[in-house]
Amino acid sequence: MTPAFNSWSQFFAMGGYAFYVWLSVGIAVLIMGAMVAHTLYQRQRLLQTIALKQDRERRILAAKKRKQTPGERA
Repeated sequence: MTPAFNSWSQFFAMGGYAFYVWLSVGIAVLIMGAMVAHTLYQRQRLLQTIALKQDRERRILAAKKRKQTPGERA
């Protein structure tokens, strides 16, 4: 099997199409990086939302227990 490029400079030149090839690679990497960052941001927001809902549910349950306790003693 013969290599497609004989040197690194030929590899980076991409047979005269380097601008288009590396621009495409750069845009693809940028988009994938943005997708990863957005996914991590969404995950953090989702975890915060879940924590807030759980906290609210705990407060509601505690309030219900406080209402029931005095009523049962009287």
